[in-house]
Amino acid sequence: MKNRLEELRKARGLRQEELAEALEVSRQTIGSLENGRYNPSILLAFKIAKFFGLAIEEIFIDEEE
Repeated sequence: MKNRLEELRKARGLRQEELAEALEVSRQTIGSLENGRYNPSILLAFKIAKFFGLAIEEIFIDEEE
């Protein structure tokens, strides 16, 4: 699943470590999400969306569309 996580993180001037701490996950999880190697659980997706003040669909892109 593609996503805009890296773009959003950088726009806020955050390092992976800082975003990971805010979301209570590891830096490796953030890196894997950004590289598309890992799809978030629905709970993590909601947490990310809330953090950035966006809808889940604005962050995570369904590649089938």
